[in-house]
Amino acid sequence: MPIAMIESLDAEGRGVARADGKAVFVEGALPGETVEYETLRSRPTYEQARAVRILRESALRVQPRCPHFGVCGGCSNQHLDFAAQAAVKQRVMEDAFWHIARLRPEVIYPAMAGQAWGYRQRARLGVRKVPSKGGVLVGFHEKNSSYIADLSVCPVLPPHVSAMLPRLRTLVEGLSIADRVPQVELVMGECEGREPVTVLVFRHLLPFSGADLKRLRSFAEAEEVSVWGQPGQPSSARPLMGDDSELIYYSLPEFDVRVAHRPGDFTQVNVHANRLLVHRAMQLLDPAPGERIGDLFCGLGNFALPIARQGASVVGMEGSAAMAARATANARANGLAERAVFHAADLFETTEDSFAALGAFDKLLLDPPREGAIAVAKSIEMGSDPRRIVYVSCNPATLARDAAVLVREKGYVLRGAGVINMFAQTSHVESVALFERP
Repeated sequence: MPIAMIESLDAEGRGVARADGKAVFVEGALPGETVEYETLRSRPTYEQARAVRILRESALRVQPRCPHFGVCGGCSNQHLDFAAQAAVKQRVMEDAFWHIARLRPEVIYPAMAGQAWGYRQRARLGVRKVPSKGGVLVGFHEKNSSYIADLSVCPVLPPHVSAMLPRLRTLVEGLSIADRVPQVELVMGECEGREPVTVLVFRHLLPFSGADLKRLRSFAEAEEVSVWGQPGQPSSARPLMGDDSELIYYSLPEFDVRVAHRPGDFTQVNVHANRLLVHRAMQLLDPAPGERIGDLFCGLGNFALPIARQGASVVGMEGSAAMAARATANARANGLAERAVFHAADLFETTEDSFAALGAFDKLLLDPPREGAIAVAKSIEMGSDPRRIVYVSCNPATLARDAAVLVREKGYVLRGAGVINMFAQTSHVESVALFERP
């Protein structure tokens, strides 16, 4: 078998080596290691491979905590020291800036990290009935596969949810429509006057029988969780006990803000890392009374509400009308309705005219999905407002692409950038960058 020396990690957490003029991406290998590998797929310019034997081990290699590591696709970096994970992600971000946009930030901000384990406040667990594998499987997808990895534990989930997994599997196996329940979504939050709330949303393609509902309610009582059913789109989710008028929330104590949401709404998976992220974004944006700030892709108001709390006026734009309405309700509930207004708009279709119609902004905060904010970047008028842009990204490639437009076409300078290890033990890179007019 061929032998390679690993130079770095790629955005998927694979070791990168060079052999015969080609890049070799080696699963399970770390920078600085010498490994024996087998090729899984060969192409003219690259190979995909997996490590078979570690001949020289990195000092950063650790024993994975999860027994399913290597099979389950939920985590890719458990074999890498937690402190080193953020440094690797920082390198991925810097490489994206250079290779895609030929840019280097003037300053690299210190990497931030939340909890290493038990941090996932949200997770979508796949469910599949496979008689040949013993019945119902509950877990994340297997690595590089559409199959479900059957999890007995999951250390990135909260401990009580990890311990619940075998009983959750037994519950689904006993349902009359066990083969028509493709997903269980976990959502955690706070609720007024109660301990932290754990919600399990069961996606079901056929109606539950009376016996099914009885089993689900008994499970909810025994596990002290709230059980919801979702027969269609996320908006169709309803609790099986009680009413759905009571929202859960997460808090941003530094800004005296509570962000209420329904289980199907988008929120960050790691509440502790999110607080660090909001803190840094506010430091870089530096909102001040009298300023008018745009928060594009604003969601529930994760950044808009702290901006308003610091005295600036904020206009939030969000593609989902339901999310914009929820953000409006959050502004009202936090006493910020006079300084924070929200509208629904398809920001992927932004034009120079539609952006100009929003009015002048002193500053801008962007927090787009993985697709990035290229339409917004192209729509900002050269040499005009806003003078400062804070860009929160969950995809280094689209961040770098949009940065090239902001710097080369719109006259901004990339002052700095840094990562937040939002998804510990995975290769997912969350980052924040600051752009300013010179």
